Amino acid sequence: MSQKMFFATVAVASLALVACGQKVDGAAADQTNQPVNVAQDVAAAGTGVGTAAVGALSTDVFLRDAAMGDMYEIQAANMALTRAKNPKVKAFATMMIADHTKSSDKLKSLIASGQVQGTLPTELDERRKGMLDNLRGAPDADFDARYIGQQRMAHHEMLLLMNGYKEVGSEAPLKAFADEVSKVVQTHTEHAADLDNANKGDKLTGGPGLGGAN
Repeated sequence: MSQKMFFATVAVASLALVACGQKVDGAAADQTNQPVNVAQDVAAAGTGVGTAAVGALSTDVFLRDAAMGDMYEIQAANMALTRAKNPKVKAFATMMIADHTKSSDKLKSLIASGQVQGTLPTELDERRKGMLDNLRGAPDADFDARYIGQQRMAHHEMLLLMNGYKEVGSEAPLKAFADEVSKVVQTHTEHAADLDNANKGDKLTGGPGLGGAN
């Protein structure tokens, strides 16, 4: 993939994130005075697309964003295990912890073994901390839908990062890592979309939706 084609893909991914955000933002239009601001999540996702594009070209940025992506996923999933009402959302969160712990451990092993030179972050950046704060502040009735909304956007970002680096990255071990992880992230992306669409269908038919399922 040429760099020109890659950045065209970035533009398409940006539009996909906007589409993901429209549903979540519309659902929370009457909560603008609450501490949780869905618009912040959508804006954060847009910023993430840009950093994912840079990460595909820079090994240092790739390492940073891949590591922080895993940390965010694990922390958000632990929150979901405690607060989610829908058992399918809890099952999704369990999968996130298992899969992102595995990819995090793999990335650490590449650094520890000397196959890749670099330093991994030990804490989240302000953007991802803000996403967790927004999730933490979500009302109980809205938590499941808010979590899945964030997951759709976060996995679009992670998928762009992995697919980009495997195509145009410079370090062979990391390209192989990105290729392996991209397949898992693709599955996560599809699963999150299925949960989100099921929630939309429940609400359209008068069902409880993600937030109200037991």
